[in-house]
Amino acid sequence: MLNGNVLDGKALASKVRTEVKERVDAFISRHGRAPGLDVILVGENAASVVYTRNKEKAAKEVGIRGVLHTLAGATTEAELLKKIDQLNRDPNVDGILVQLPLPKHINEMRVLDAIDPGKDVDGFHPINAGLLSSGRPSLVPCTPMGCMRLLAEADVSLEGANAVVLGRSNIVGKPVAQLLLHKHATVTIAHSRTRDLPALCRTADVLVAAVGRAELVRRDWVKAGAVVIDVGINRVVREGKSVLVGDVLFEEVKEVARAITPVPGGVGPMTIAYLLSNTVDAAVARAAT
Repeated sequence: MLNGNVLDGKALASKVRTEVKERVDAFISRHGRAPGLDVILVGENAASVVYTRNKEKAAKEVGIRGVLHTLAGATTEAELLKKIDQLNRDPNVDGILVQLPLPKHINEMRVLDAIDPGKDVDGFHPINAGLLSSGRPSLVPCTPMGCMRLLAEADVSLEGANAVVLGRSNIVGKPVAQLLLHKHATVTIAHSRTRDLPALCRTADVLVAAVGRAELVRRDWVKAGAVVIDVGINRVVREGKSVLVGDVLFEEVKEVARAITPVPGGVGPMTIAYLLSNTVDAAVARAAT
């Protein structure tokens, strides 16, 4: 939702949650149970504790059966894999999310690969990544889905548009590039080794910043009239206080952008909203088999 030229992710996420609630109610009416989302937290990382509690709370608010499994930081990889196997086999579990980062003694890739692809509501499993790359229906990472909904809400015409994605992570950069390609945009993925990055960014009709570098993108990096989606969440100290900023210098860039997401209040709320949406998608797909 646009407020001037600012894309209000918080308001749009509320709209998405209302849509999800309607789908949850319909699922319960048809199948006699709520969709189930199980979140696993290993250890006591302060940020992860907050994130997982927020996910559990958000699930319950829309009628999803949300359960948080809290495991000790000393939990072994074998114990974690056993827990995932139990959830894979549980017919009442539709979505499984393992909160990252995991303790260093646990192999994240091995753990994520162990999740049933049909319950992989984060969309990180290689099978789901492959399906996305092939343009076939799959569970898609939540943050890229949120980015695409924000672009749709801003009525951005993607067909034939030049899109530049800053960042090549499996979580955001690569999947959002795939989704943009599916909408017939011409996509360039840029990264730390890209030559003359500011000049490349200035070619973008749509610029997605997802590199994790505070306020990297300045006004002179952005073409007038471009749409800017800022995925970055960086904590910096300002006047002795810790504050959150994005990968884009918001106050500068909003002067030239046709539409821009703020941090906080932009992409962040959309991520949890689409986690809930993915859970319902997974539940509906499983019920149809």
